[in-house]
Amino acid sequence: MSSFEVPKELMAKQLEVLEKIAKGGGKFKAGVNEVTKAIEREKAKLVFIALDVDPKEIVMHLPLICKEKKIPYTFVESKKELGEKAGIKVPTSALAVMDEGKEKKEVTDLAKKLAELQV
Repeated sequence: MSSFEVPKELMAKQLEVLEKIAKGGGKFKAGVNEVTKAIEREKAKLVFIALDVDPKEIVMHLPLICKEKKIPYTFVESKKELGEKAGIKVPTSALAVMDEGKEKKEVTDLAKKLAELQV
């Protein structure tokens, strides 16, 4: 499903950034439907997609619409990890960062690194 490989060190870094956003008062949309709407409305700043979603068809459209709307996206290992790092109590298949709080520079830097991988 993933159109690019996220190196392990970058995987760890992006989860750190996600945790900082959550602790710094950032805002998220969680779940495939909410994330899809955020992307289509061009409100998402960065999209996280879990790799352990089954069936994959649930999230397969997200990278496509992210590319179309020029919104950076990335993959994380698990739904559980994605939910935990975002500070929500349940696992989630996808997460959109709506407001990065104090972590604007970190999100921008992460988006640049991800764009380089997608070439």
